[in-house]
Amino acid sequence: MTEQHHWQKKAAERQKFYKQQLQKVNKKKVLPQLPDLHEQAFKTIDCLNCAACCKNYSPRFKTTDIKRISKHLKMRESDFIATYLLLDADGDYVAKAAPCPFLGADNACSIYDQRPSDCARFPYTDEDVLIKRTNITLKNSTFCPAVFHVLERIQW
Repeated sequence: MTEQHHWQKKAAERQKFYKQQLQKVNKKKVLPQLPDLHEQAFKTIDCLNCAACCKNYSPRFKTTDIKRISKHLKMRESDFIATYLLLDADGDYVAKAAPCPFLGADNACSIYDQRPSDCARFPYTDEDVLIKRTNITLKNSTFCPAVFHVLERIQW
């Protein structure tokens, strides 16, 4: 069993536990732990070895993201939207297809310095989104090793 498969299997097995902990979380106890746990996770996890987020999911492209990225690509905003995005069921702009059109063969982002704010903040392991948005955290823990790493090490 590969190391990746091992943690993913364990994350799947622990979904009920994570959900229970997140629903009754003591924010004053957990929030201060997140920056250090986030830093520890990224000392051992290299996103360029994984890129599961970019390969399988899309961030929201907010208006400010669309303006910034289309300017960077020297495209009109309407052309950028027509080329790369669609509106999802929640009314958010997301990438038309997976993997992300800006993901390179080397797992690097071709618009990294201009990337959507959701991408810059992902996987939210150093902010309150981790405990506020339980469903997102649970989903993220199944494909992002950093989320799994943090959830496993929180002192609940």
